[in-house]
Amino acid sequence: MTLFSSMPPQLLFDFTKKSNIQDWRVVDDVVMGGVSAGSFTLDSDGFGVFEGAISLENNGGFSSVRYRFPKVETEGYSKIVIKLKGDGKKYQFRIKTNSGDSHSFIAPFSTSGEWEEIEISLQDMYPAFRGRTLEQPNFSDAHFEEIAFLIGNKKMEQFKLIIDRIELK
Repeated sequence: MTLFSSMPPQLLFDFTKKSNIQDWRVVDDVVMGGVSAGSFTLDSDGFGVFEGAISLENNGGFSSVRYRFPKVETEGYSKIVIKLKGDGKKYQFRIKTNSGDSHSFIAPFSTSGEWEEIEISLQDMYPAFRGRTLEQPNFSDAHFEEIAFLIGNKKMEQFKLIIDRIELK
């Protein structure tokens, strides 16, 4: 009789010098008239780099980078683990059950300025749309097909988030 079954980690993305990042898409507040500017590139060490400048002009104030993929099943998994190096600022990690959904499930996290592993409990990710928390349950779906990082701290600032890998555990 097995009392505890451990699923092997599922790699969602592992950045290397050979990574194809063409399916990672930057979405800034320009979609609503803002002027923030983010970019997503691979650095010389093969890490994903999400960086740019947030502006509050024209009611703007955010930048995000999104990655869609075939549905990933969540049964047997409870968290997302991200190895990254931030700049001491606050970010959000987001998932969408279906890429066409208008809302995302969100987990805010702070960065230390050092390499670290951020652990995000799937069941703690709350639903939100355009910055407003929705009156519906936290994430409990059997799959998801989009992940994203977003910065939007209601202030003008430069940002830089370096990402090594993202796993489902």
